Amino acid sequence: MHELAIAQSIVDAISARTEGAAVREVLLDVGRLSGVSTDALRFCFELAVDGTTLAGAQLDIREPPGRAHCASCRQEFALDDLIMLCACGSADVEVLTGDELRIVSVEVCR
Repeated sequence: MHELAIAQSIVDAISARTEGAAVREVLLDVGRLSGVSTDALRFCFELAVDGTTLAGAQLDIREPPGRAHCASCRQEFALDDLIMLCACGSADVEVLTGDELRIVSVEVCR
């Protein structure tokens, strides 16, 4: 389960930046094409924050949808899964959104 490693990396990154301040809320963007299960990430986040300044923090996750651009027909289209085929039949597509995994904001108690 790579979500545990991801959750631990998130906690480590936030802990390094918040300098010991208690964290109230964390907002993440986890794109639908990222390959990350948001349910598993939520579960693993609760494990990773135990005993840290993030313990008890609320985790909010936005799931941006996938969008891609086809190099063959030059159309932009919605991409709902990792099967990257354009309606024209081309697999020469570039993912524009939906594969992100980022910390958007952190609210700390001061």
